[in-house]
Amino acid sequence: MPDLLLELRSEEIPAGMQRKAAGDLRKLLTDAMVEAGLTYEGAREYWTPRRLTLDIRGVTARSADVREEKKGPRTDANEKAIEGFLRAAGLASISEAHVHSDPKKGDFYVAHLVKPGRAAEEIVADVMPGIIRNFPWPRSMRSGVASTRPGALRWVRPLQSIVCTFGPENEETQVIAFEVDGLVAGNVTYGHRFHAPEPITVRRFADYIEKLEKAKVVLDAERRKEIIAADAGNLAFASGLELVEDAGLLEEVAGLVEWPVVLMGTFDEGDLSIPSEIIRLTIKTNQKCFVTRRPGEETLSNHFILVSNIEAKDGGKEIVHGNGKVVRARLSDARHFWTRDQRDLPDLETLRASAEKFDLDLAKPLDQRMAKLDALNVTFHAKLGTEGERVSRIRTLAADLCAVTGADLKLVDRAVVLAKADLRTEAVGEFPELQGIMGRKYALLQGEDDAVATAIAEHRKPQGPTDVVPTDPVSLTVALADKLDTLVGFWAIDEKPTGSKDPFALRRAALGVVRILLERKVRVDLLQVFRQHVAQFEACVKVADLPSEATYSMEKISKINPDLLAFALETEKLISEHSAWNFRRFSLIATADLLFFFHERLKVYLRDLGARHDLIDAVLIPANDDLLMVARRVEALTAFVTSQEGLNLLAGTKRATQLLAAEEKKGAVITDAVDPALFALPAEGELYAAVSTATSDAAEAVAREDFRSAMEALSTLRAPIDRFFADVLVNDENPAIRANRLALLGRIRAATGTVADFSRIAG
Repeated sequence: MPDLLLELRSEEIPAGMQRKAAGDLRKLLTDAMVEAGLTYEGAREYWTPRRLTLDIRGVTARSADVREEKKGPRTDANEKAIEGFLRAAGLASISEAHVHSDPKKGDFYVAHLVKPGRAAEEIVADVMPGIIRNFPWPRSMRSGVASTRPGALRWVRPLQSIVCTFGPENEETQVIAFEVDGLVAGNVTYGHRFHAPEPITVRRFADYIEKLEKAKVVLDAERRKEIIAADAGNLAFASGLELVEDAGLLEEVAGLVEWPVVLMGTFDEGDLSIPSEIIRLTIKTNQKCFVTRRPGEETLSNHFILVSNIEAKDGGKEIVHGNGKVVRARLSDARHFWTRDQRDLPDLETLRASAEKFDLDLAKPLDQRMAKLDALNVTFHAKLGTEGERVSRIRTLAADLCAVTGADLKLVDRAVVLAKADLRTEAVGEFPELQGIMGRKYALLQGEDDAVATAIAEHRKPQGPTDVVPTDPVSLTVALADKLDTLVGFWAIDEKPTGSKDPFALRRAALGVVRILLERKVRVDLLQVFRQHVAQFEACVKVADLPSEATYSMEKISKINPDLLAFALETEKLISEHSAWNFRRFSLIATADLLFFFHERLKVYLRDLGARHDLIDAVLIPANDDLLMVARRVEALTAFVTSQEGLNLLAGTKRATQLLAAEEKKGAVITDAVDPALFALPAEGELYAAVSTATSDAAEAVAREDFRSAMEALSTLRAPIDRFFADVLVNDENPAIRANRLALLGRIRAATGTVADFSRIAG
C-alpha cells in the first residue's frame, strides 16, 4: 500500500511550539483523510527548528465508493413532487428510480445512488491547503509580497517550501501538487542551513531521512535529545564531573538545533559563592546551557555545557568563548543581586509602621523586604487588596489552622509574615521562579528557625500532581492557609474558573489542599473555615459589584448544580436571617459552591488513585466538608463491596431503596415512625429487630470512625430483608399497614445512609 511523506519547512519555529504543532499536523491530516474515506496503517510526526514532517504508512490508494438510497414520493404523486425528487437525486428520468413497496405507505420511488471514491492524491491535495491556512499556531505572522493581499497566509514564521510525495514502497512515487500562497508542493527540501544549503530531491521517507542526515539534520527530536544527553554526560565525565540533568531544558535545546554539537565552557570560580539555584537559572535562562557538579556533591562546578547547531572549523573555541563571556556577565549581575539583597534598605525609617503591623525586626534584611512590600501597597489583585493585606489574612487563618495541624503557633506566624518577603528581593525580581527558594536562603542567613525557613520555601507547594507535599507541620499549615485564602478570596469576588479557563490556577490550588489534607492526614471542617475566612473580604467587595440576587436564587442553584439543592435550601435558611442582598448573604452561597468545587477536585484525585466513581458518589454528600473522612469512607467501601459481606449488604438494600424511590416518585411520603402493633407477619418483626440492632451497632462504629465494622453490622440485614420480601406484600390494601411497611424499609435506607448511599453503587 502507498505511503505519504509530507514536510512543511519554514524559518525558525519556536522550540516550545514544535512538538504540539507536529501532533496537530498529524491529527488534522489523518482526520481529514479518514473523513474522506481513506484508511492508513500508521502515522508518525517529526519536528526540527525548521520543519514539521509526517510519515504516514499504508494509505489506501482511493476511498471506497459510497452507496446510498434516497427515498422519494409515492408513485401516484403529482408531477411537481416527482420533478423535485429527480433534481434532488440527480436522475435524468423517473425510469432510473426503483419502486419499493410498503404495506402501510404503498409504493414509492427510491433512487439508488453511487458516489464514486476518489484517489488518495486528490483527497490530500484537496485538504492540505485548508489545513495549512487554518493551522492552530498560538502566534502567527504574514510575510513576503503576498502578505499585503487579503487572506494572505499566516504561519508561525515564513513558510519556505512544501514536500508531499505518495507511492508504494518499492515503486516510483509521485508528487501531490497543491499550492498555498504561491508555494507549490514538490519533492525538494533543504538540509542544514549552513552545512548543506543545497536542494535535496527526495522520493519517500526512507531516503528523505537518510539524505537529511547526510545534510547535517537529525530529524527525530528524541534522537537529538539522546545525542545531547549522551555527549554532555560524556564530556562532563571526561572532566571528572557529572551533568546536572534538566528534562525541560533538554527538550528546549533539542528544539533549537538540527545538528547538535556539545561543547564545554567555564566561568569564574569566585561566582560559585552565589547560590546554586541562581547560577543554574542564570545559565539556563540566558544561554540555554546545562550546569555540572563534582560526583556526589550538591554544589556546582564552574563548568557548563552548551549545545551548538554547527560544527565550527576551530572546534568551537569561539562559540565557547562567546557563551562564556555572556555567562560571566550574567553571573556578575546575579552576584550583585545576591549581595544587595543582604544589605539594609536605604529608607528604613519609612518602614516603621509596616514593621510594627507584622512584628518585624528592621535589623534583618528579609524583614525589611516584607515591610517594604507592605509599605509600597503592592497589589495582589485589584479586588482582593494588597500583598500586605493578604499576608494579614493568611496570618489569621494560619493561626486558626494550628489547632488542627498541631504546628507551633509562633513559628507559623513568623513563617507567614516572611513567606512573601522575597518578592521584594532583586534575585526574585530577576528570576521569579526562585520565589520561596531565595526566601529560605535569606531566612537562614539571618538566623531564622529551620522550620520557618523550610515553610517559606514550601508555602506554595504542592504546585502540581507530581510536586511534593510539605511534611513539617509548620510548612503544611502555611501552605494550607495560603491556598485557602486564595480560593476563598476569588469565590468572594465571584471570579471562579469557567470551562478551560483558570487564569489564577484555582483548580491547582484546590487539588493542593486536597493532597495536603489526605496525604498528611489533616482533618479540617472546610465549610467552617470558608465561612469564617470569607468575612475578611467584606471590605474588599462593593455591594454594587456583587452578582444580582436573582443570579443566585435557590431555583437557579438547583438547576445549575442539582447536587447542591439540599445544601442550598439549608443555606437559604441562613440567608433569610439577613433582610437585604449584601455580601454576607452572597458569601453563604459562594462558600457552599466552593465546597462543591473541592468535591470535584477530590473526585479527580480519588479516581486517579483507582477509586470507583460510583463508590465516591455513594459517600460524598453535598454538605460533607471533612475530605479526609470522605477518603477513608471510600477506601473502606472499596474494600467492603468486593467481599461477600459487602455483596450481601448491597443486594439486601438495593431492593428496598429501589421500591422506596418508586413510591416516592408516585408522591408517597415515607415517615420515620414504625408501629410494631401494625405488624401482621413474623418477617416484619424480625426485620424491625434486625434493623434496630444493626442501626445501633453501625452508629457506634461510625462514631469510632470504624467504617468497615459499620458496614459489617449492616450486612446482617441481608437474611431478614430476603425473608421480608418473600413473605410480605408491601403494597397492602390497608393504607396504614402499607405506610408502616414503607416506613420499615425507610429505616433500612436511613441505617445504610450513615455509611453510604447504596442506591448509587453499581451492581
